[in-house]
Amino acid sequence: MNDESNRLSARAVRYARVGANVGGIAARIAAARLLGTGGNDASSAAALTKALGSLKGPMMKVAQMLATIPDALPPEYAEELAKLQSDAPPMGAAFVKRRMQAELGPNWQARFKSFDLKPSAAASLGQVHRAVSLEGRQLACKLQYPDMTSAVEADLQQLDVIFALHRRFRPAIDTREMTKEIAERIREELDYGREAKHARLYSDILAPLADVRVPAVDGALSTHRLLTMDWLEGERMLTFKEADQDSRNRIGAALYAAWWKPFNQYGVIHGDPHLGNYSVFRDAATGEAQGINLLDYGCVRIFPPSFVGGVVDLYEGLLHNEPARVVHAYETWGFRGLTKDLIETLNIWARFIYGPLLEDRARTIADGIAPGKYGRKEAFHMHEALKKYGPLTVPREFVFMDRAAIGLGSVFLHLDVKLNFYRLFNEAIAGFDQAVLGRRQAAALDKAGLAGAVS
Repeated sequence: MNDESNRLSARAVRYARVGANVGGIAARIAAARLLGTGGNDASSAAALTKALGSLKGPMMKVAQMLATIPDALPPEYAEELAKLQSDAPPMGAAFVKRRMQAELGPNWQARFKSFDLKPSAAASLGQVHRAVSLEGRQLACKLQYPDMTSAVEADLQQLDVIFALHRRFRPAIDTREMTKEIAERIREELDYGREAKHARLYSDILAPLADVRVPAVDGALSTHRLLTMDWLEGERMLTFKEADQDSRNRIGAALYAAWWKPFNQYGVIHGDPHLGNYSVFRDAATGEAQGINLLDYGCVRIFPPSFVGGVVDLYEGLLHNEPARVVHAYETWGFRGLTKDLIETLNIWARFIYGPLLEDRARTIADGIAPGKYGRKEAFHMHEALKKYGPLTVPREFVFMDRAAIGLGSVFLHLDVKLNFYRLFNEAIAGFDQAVLGRRQAAALDKAGLAGAVS
């Protein structure tokens, strides 16, 4: 098996490609700032987006992540980077054969009844192929592109050039801890052996739920750069955008359970809840939407039980107007040096995220606000307050919790789901006990081969 672990030559080539595209943009922003002519304008943002979009790969993935985190980037940059799509060109058939041989050996094709060399999906780090096992099971084979470790390391270091400039010129928020967290999660996504363990963990956690399906992993046909799982039949989430309200609500309830049950009971979140990571399956008898398939387990964050306790404390503090409990929650998460003004700034975010959970009634996430405008007012007020009262250092643990909550809300917005989120949330946290969660989490992680994975 060939060794692709961060090869110097591949890394040097990636540095050259990234540097050529990003370096010029960084120089442009710096010069504009030094000359007092701006540098955070729409034209610079569009140029950066174009440069990253032409690169594909990990650089684009990191940029997309940061674009979803409030005030990690200036608004004009976040808006432009959010437009990036993961459309990396797929590997051709000859290349796929070489990659599969590197992972499963020269007789790899004999280990499948059939293997489609044309990918069914291509993303930033790898692509998915349909196959059939020798026993006749339908399979999804996720094959990583070559030299991804080198590409990730090169991209992360070069992207930090851009964020270093923003730390210098716009000190309202310090992104250093945030970028460390994102870098660690991206590196984990390269390890398909770890992703297989994540899938097994979720399979155990979600087994009692009839409306959520998790694919089984075929360990004999998997490596650190090839992940083979059962192919779960389903339809794209947006297929149901015009479905009746009951169907959309069933899908929404399944999404909610698939995200909150692992977090509330095990301290685990799926950190990338976007539309492409789900599909919808129908009831075989009625043909109606019955539930969801959860398809990807690369971006999973495992929290210490105290972090989950902070989530509960913040909710209860907001619900019952207990400022001390709110502050305790922020400090539990790792926020330091909080002044009264910074606390109020964080509360702008908290009331926005928790808003649907604070009212005992059925409602949509946006609750009458146009989806395109949802959250804009809060983002503006938070941005202005941070400029005035910052800088604020965002702790690492906060990053993916925030991103996942926003991502899940976005899916609810797309489907126009209408549920009583207050009751769903309060049912989930009823009788919450941090010590019990800790014991439950430890047992589940040990069973999945992830003991010691809490970070």
